[in-house]
Amino acid sequence: MSISFNKSVIAGALLALAGTAVAGEGHWSYEGKGAPEHWGSLKKEFALCKQGVNQSPIDIRAQADADLSPLQLDYQGKVASVINNGHTLQANFGTGNQLTLEGHSFELKQVHMHAPSENTINGKQYPLEAHFVHADADGRLAVIGIMFEEGASNPGFAALAPAYPAKASDAVPFGAELSPKAFFPQSLDYFRFNGSLTTPPCSEGVRWVVLKQVQTLSADEVKAFTSVYSNNARPVQPVNARIVVE
Repeated sequence: MSISFNKSVIAGALLALAGTAVAGEGHWSYEGKGAPEHWGSLKKEFALCKQGVNQSPIDIRAQADADLSPLQLDYQGKVASVINNGHTLQANFGTGNQLTLEGHSFELKQVHMHAPSENTINGKQYPLEAHFVHADADGRLAVIGIMFEEGASNPGFAALAPAYPAKASDAVPFGAELSPKAFFPQSLDYFRFNGSLTTPPCSEGVRWVVLKQVQTLSADEVKAFTSVYSNNARPVQPVNARIVVE
């Protein structure tokens, strides 16, 4: 399902992903009264978390083969800052990172992590999933998900992990030269489906791409994240009438 976003909507969506959490009325979390099963009732702006029909994450089970165009990643920019926003750890990117998906151009804004993975593949959940959030000039969103399991070190996370703020904070400048390409696997084969943000306000119309090749993190790199956020994954949502293609 294709939904048009204006710039005010994308600003709100990216703020939901990037802003520092503030406790109080409507505060969402991953446990207790603010847990995912209650999101849709916390604020009227979160109604899609309960009423939406194309919600993410999902259990990915490919239903159709399709002649999908290859992902075109022209990532020339670097990580600019790192933030602990009260819900996840996130790296913000400077300009110069473009994704071309289905003939359409998106700019990479940030990557954030969830442990364990939010999406699952054929019922399998991974220790960590990274979401690379892209936006076009009109506010439409495209997210690339990459699954990680414990194994060899990942060069991206090896460089990023020492900069994680332990407590919720403003964005901290990141001085090292780190390209988003450092996080990606060699193969860019992918699953494709339509979905939503996995955090409130759960806005739909997001183009989802989940790479098939699973990456690895060292035990220390996994611990660097899970020592701060050990469970920040929304449960899988009904697929409903959507088709997952590969």
